[in-house]
Amino acid sequence: MVHCAKMAKTGLWSFEDEVLCDLGDDQLRTIPRGGEHSIAWILFHLARCEDITMNMLVAGTPQLFRQDGWATKMNVEIIHSANKMDDGSVAKLSAEIDVKALKAYRIAVGRRTRQVVKKLKAEEYQKSVDPLRIQNVMGEGAVSKDAMEIINYWASRTIAGLLLMPPTRHCFLHLNEALKIKKKLQKVK
Repeated sequence: MVHCAKMAKTGLWSFEDEVLCDLGDDQLRTIPRGGEHSIAWILFHLARCEDITMNMLVAGTPQLFRQDGWATKMNVEIIHSANKMDDGSVAKLSAEIDVKALKAYRIAVGRRTRQVVKKLKAEEYQKSVDPLRIQNVMGEGAVSKDAMEIINYWASRTIAGLLLMPPTRHCFLHLNEALKIKKKLQKVK
């Protein structure tokens, strides 16, 4: 429910769909006055964090972002999780990102997460994150050097902890932020 209903193919209500309904690309790109993020940035950040953690840290597989050339498809220059971006970089990403490709990337990441979770065995949930996998994340530049606290956070989690944050609680946190942005944008109309 934290991804669009199209990702899950269930037809159930989705918090993401609730947030995105009635918003055009221009609105998704808008950073409200006094705000830090656009909804496009939020979707990018959510997808990047989930892609990195579920693929690289939980499954030990390549992130979809690199494997499937999503930087080019989305027309983005940054390769990291979007943590600790300055205002100008957030504005640039928001203005230039291909929104259709961004939505497709988020769907691909959600589907891959479901595959990863289905393959996990019960005994794996309490395992710590493999330090070599953390090194791979840093080696690929998947997290900005300015945001090393996120690396420390992920490194201190078990696999169960990573399943809670980012693919679930992190989504709720940022989708709530996106809903607040949507309400601000609707007031401006």
